[in-house]
Amino acid sequence: MSGFEQHLISLANSTQPNKADGDYIKNGLLYCGKCNTAKQVEIKLCGQIVKPYCMCRCEEEQERQKQNEFVLQQRHEEIERNRRDGFLDIDMMNYRFENDDGANAKISDIARRYVANFEKMRAKGKGLMFLGNAGTGKSFMAGCIANALIDKGIKCLITNFPRIINELSGMFEGKQAYIDNLNNYSLLVIDDFAIERETEYTAEIVQNVIDSRYRAGLPLIITTNLTKTEFEHPKNIRRERLYSRLYEMCLPLPMTGLDRRKANAAIRDNDIKTMLGV
Repeated sequence: MSGFEQHLISLANSTQPNKADGDYIKNGLLYCGKCNTAKQVEIKLCGQIVKPYCMCRCEEEQERQKQNEFVLQQRHEEIERNRRDGFLDIDMMNYRFENDDGANAKISDIARRYVANFEKMRAKGKGLMFLGNAGTGKSFMAGCIANALIDKGIKCLITNFPRIINELSGMFEGKQAYIDNLNNYSLLVIDDFAIERETEYTAEIVQNVIDSRYRAGLPLIITTNLTKTEFEHPKNIRRERLYSRLYEMCLPLPMTGLDRRKANAAIRDNDIKTMLGV
């Protein structure tokens, strides 16, 4: 017998099962006392009979469970990484449908349906545009959509143009690569569109980001304080072209209602006044 064959036999014999309480011998093999399936298998190797270890049925189930738990843990960690990377600030991580106050039930229903049909929306490159005054819940609704999609393992990014412009301004090279990288996100949310100061430079960046998204056929969600009328009657040709492109990419959804920020601030101020006796 060659040294290699001896090594194989030695290796097979070294894989012996651990005998637990209740295990028993049957037909010369060790059986599990719980599931009554073999913990050994008899094979002929290099002319000799060996009985290496094999998993019984309950050990196989335990191993499957461990693997499933590992996969779930990995998925959870990936989702949380995507959430940390995808949000402009930590408060947006709490922008969830379960925290919706229901003040804009119709818009909320549309947003939920968008999430449910996202694969179709992504295939069509179709996004949403939340328009309305400050405090009407535009950013909250966009955050609800992003959070729900991230929970499904879909990469999303919520940012704004002042941040994009600031980061690009600090680059000597790689600006186009930065813009192209935005297309690695299945959904891009631009919060507070049109708050950026308009110059030739900023207008070019805004146009490049929007055009890049359009050419990639990827969906975009916009939140803006602009009204539907302002979108339909832009003040210059450059904005006319940009707004036309956004209307092609996004379904406009005007949002109305009281300024939640002022209402919440008033509640907080009342609590403070009570504590201070004002």
